[in-house]
Amino acid sequence: MSLTRFFESQSFTPEDAACLASIFKIEQVFKGQKILELDNHGKKVYYVEKGLLRTYYLKDGKDITHYFFEENTFTLPLESIFYNRPSPYGLEALEPGTVLSVSYHEIEKMAETYPALQKVISFLLIDVLRSFSDRLHSIQFQSAQERYKTIEVHQPGLLLRANLGHIASYIGITQQTLSVLRAQR
Repeated sequence: MSLTRFFESQSFTPEDAACLASIFKIEQVFKGQKILELDNHGKKVYYVEKGLLRTYYLKDGKDITHYFFEENTFTLPLESIFYNRPSPYGLEALEPGTVLSVSYHEIEKMAETYPALQKVISFLLIDVLRSFSDRLHSIQFQSAQERYKTIEVHQPGLLLRANLGHIASYIGITQQTLSVLRAQR
């Protein structure tokens, strides 16, 4: 879905949706591209129009996938934007694709012209909160097999698009354990 269509789906007129989308910069990304480095001070909002991104961090020198972002999703470095401290998460493209970005400050300025944009921002932030709440619940209360099953049911394309190492670290298991889980299917 194009960003213009996303804004139209949020009840903006086609003209207003096009105007809002026009403030975003279009960037073609390549597989493996680091869009944000670890401990960044990023201030941009990203919309994944095409491709697959992941946020990641290092723990004891090991690369851990924190979250995946497929098409038609937004991401932003929350810690940097809202708390003015470095975000511990890097952002990496896992596929070639198209990412649109704009500074959060620009979004705030546009919200003065389009007050309905505040409602969209609130909705997106609540969606991020829900996603992280779901993730925390799965880590605390689901087995590795149940977390894998959740991906199979809710994000089946992810299993074809992300490498097994990233999926294993996201689930919180080794790649060998993931291979065993997959073999049991």
